[in-house]
Amino acid sequence: MTESIDVPIFVQAFNHGAFDALLKANVSETGIVNYKGFIKNKTLLEDYIKSLGESLPSENWTKEDKLAYWMNAYNVMTIDLIIRNYPIKSIKDLKKPWDQRLWKLGDKWYNLNEIEHQILRKMDEPRIHFGINCASFSCPPLFNEAFNASKVDAQLNILAFQFINDPQRNTISEMNVEISEIFSWFAKDFKKDSTLFEILNKYSVVQIDSKATKKFKKYDWSLNE
Repeated sequence: MTESIDVPIFVQAFNHGAFDALLKANVSETGIVNYKGFIKNKTLLEDYIKSLGESLPSENWTKEDKLAYWMNAYNVMTIDLIIRNYPIKSIKDLKKPWDQRLWKLGDKWYNLNEIEHQILRKMDEPRIHFGINCASFSCPPLFNEAFNASKVDAQLNILAFQFINDPQRNTISEMNVEISEIFSWFAKDFKKDSTLFEILNKYSVVQIDSKATKKFKKYDWSLNE
């Protein structure tokens, strides 16, 4: 008789399945968003946000759980902001879109700026900038699945690879690069441990020479639909 072997099971602190289903139904593989579809499922979206508010991260949550929670929170709130004001041509048509405190988590009302700058950026993970979406074409495309603590590292690697090698958002050759303004706006995050070209070369199919010229693409704030 053979002894049974206990296989460790990864237990998530929060189940993001409801948001995962909404994303799979309303976001294409290339990140094109069907906001009308989200409007039709507005109650499910609001229920998911309510569930986030009932289970804030605690100190015993893993970093992966916290990353998944806050990136999903940012993305679902951005979608909610757009559908509250739909139809619009750009998130920038709204007055101070990232400062609107519309979502209550626990006892506190949050806005998008606070989640991005006061929570996510302080987690020392620059790849968050490939995971959170500002509802605009030049953003890294919205992932059509929810972030999941058990695979969030792999998900962020996928998004980094796809975004950096996307010729619509970054044009890369050995001696010339024209890259997203994200790398300028958040240069401090990306350059903590490496040069920018070293970061890009971790994911770029075309390897960039250290003496390459660099400029930034104009950002397209058109709605990602």
